[in-house]
Amino acid sequence: MLELLKRFSAGYRRYFIIGPACKLLEVFFDLLTPLVIARMIDEGVGARDPSAVLRYGALLAAMAVVGMGFTLICQKMAALASQGMGTGMRAALYRRINEFAYVELDRFGTPSLITRITNDVNQIQLAIALGVRQLIRWPFLAIGSMVAALLIDVRLGLVFLVSTPLIGLVFWLVMARCVPYFKQMQAKLDRIGLITREGLSGVRVIRAFVRGDHERARFREAAEQQAGVAIAVGRLSSVLNPVTFLVMNLGVCAILWMGGIQVEVGELTQGEVMAFVNYMTQTLLSIVYVANLVVVFTKAGASASRVNEVLHCAPSITDGGNTPVALPAPSDAGAVPALRLDRACFAFEGSEVDIVRDATFTLGLGQTLGIIGGTGSGKSTLVSLIPRLYDVRSGSVEVMGTDVRSWPLSQLRRVVGIVPQRAALVSGTIRTNLCWRDDEALDGELWTALEMAQAAEFVRKLPRGLDAPVEAGGRNFSGGQRQRLTIARALVGDPLLLILDDSASALDFKTDAALRHAIRARSGEAADGAGSGLPLTTVIVSQRVSSVRDADLICVMSHGSVAGLGTHDELLAECPLYREICLSQLRREELGGAVAAGEAPATPPGPEPPAGASRPDAGAEGTRGPIDAKGGAR
Repeated sequence: MLELLKRFSAGYRRYFIIGPACKLLEVFFDLLTPLVIARMIDEGVGARDPSAVLRYGALLAAMAVVGMGFTLICQKMAALASQGMGTGMRAALYRRINEFAYVELDRFGTPSLITRITNDVNQIQLAIALGVRQLIRWPFLAIGSMVAALLIDVRLGLVFLVSTPLIGLVFWLVMARCVPYFKQMQAKLDRIGLITREGLSGVRVIRAFVRGDHERARFREAAEQQAGVAIAVGRLSSVLNPVTFLVMNLGVCAILWMGGIQVEVGELTQGEVMAFVNYMTQTLLSIVYVANLVVVFTKAGASASRVNEVLHCAPSITDGGNTPVALPAPSDAGAVPALRLDRACFAFEGSEVDIVRDATFTLGLGQTLGIIGGTGSGKSTLVSLIPRLYDVRSGSVEVMGTDVRSWPLSQLRRVVGIVPQRAALVSGTIRTNLCWRDDEALDGELWTALEMAQAAEFVRKLPRGLDAPVEAGGRNFSGGQRQRLTIARALVGDPLLLILDDSASALDFKTDAALRHAIRARSGEAADGAGSGLPLTTVIVSQRVSSVRDADLICVMSHGSVAGLGTHDELLAECPLYREICLSQLRREELGGAVAAGEAPATPPGPEPPAGASRPDAGAEGTRGPIDAKGGAR
């Protein structure tokens, strides 16, 4: 907690001085109030002098107004400090999270990062605000009340010395039992939040599978567990107030009894006895608030450690101030490969098994690489090494003849455009989503990208065109429309290497073919001198044979290894796994070569479809039958 205060309090230190100073002045008036009341009783009520009552009453009103003014100033200082520092913490957290590589994101997890940037920072903000407002007030008020009481009469002050430790002991016993429950309750609330988020985000799936009763039961169980912890805390806390007020009232009785005797013998006045009662009440209430502050600061300390864990986590992938890489000239297009992997290996953090093993191939500028394989074979992990979303454990990945670890990250990810499996759009408009790679892209560039992505037709039909609204996650568009918009977004800014990671799975065959034709045409235009003069190189990850069969090079993945590398015809003749995938999706007549001539495949493909019918495509869900990889990568 202290580390966060030092780091984020630079612009708010004056508030930490002004706020407590105003609170001390307020406490000063609070300590004077019992003395003024004592004078009012002795000189006004006891002497039957209305003018004294009015005079001291006016003084009390003035003190209250001035004290309220100091309170308002302190409240403003607390709000400025807590909200300002909380904003700084959230900005630092968000900035650090955006610097994380996929390794760190996988380690923390999205739900945990969301909780840290919201709930944990809220706990710290509350502690800061209460620290400015109350951390000085209540201890100072308790000590000041005890000193003032002792100055009035030492013998009655002994009542303070007995009752105050008793109340402190009660609070310590109760809070020592409650703090662990508070931690459990926070964990239970996190569980409720998780179930609620899953239920709301997946409500369509839940209804489609008629799982509403099951989800309600999950939520009820989590709520009952949280309620059980809250009830346990409530039972312990219910002891606190009765015992506290019992001790306080017994102390008041002792003061009245002993003070009454001293009043009769003339050693004390009635007003001084009342002042004693007020001071004792202030002291005991101060102890109550101090105990509450201990709970708040305990929670804030736990939250601060979680925030510091994120802030102290150094990104595993940085460019180290790499100098910009000179792109190859159009005349060197045939000499410099667009992509080269040399025995590239990768394993997720904490895993002893490589998810990608010894991947080696070379792809020339303007060529197309198709990557195909069963679910979990490592296709997406392999292509994530190209823009350095992950770093290889050994071996190398080169883009435009330069190792990706030597590229500035911003330049590398401008040269490489990637369309992930999950079509992710953010709230805003189509224009704001398309301009992610180039904030200053003109409308003509956006429409060109939309034409290539086969999205221009439906965008033109929207009433507002490029300015049509996009809801969170793009839920106001179909799956195919979202995929086409994300492809168009990757094309804006003229990338030299385009990665389509199974990003056409929701497209029909006609649209998919038109998309690939448009990308080939774009590469041909660049080769003829249009644009940058460098042809567009494409990497297509798919489980559809039809999407990769025309590629210049096809890479067949199996359990993280390259099981085959070549053209469609070469792999059909030499790679049993590729032939098996083809037989599960295409008719024999479409394959040609040895298979069409009747050569038996490595694994029986199953019954042939009826004459004139074509096999269904594997689509986004993966190839069927025994070719699906077991285990493996994501």
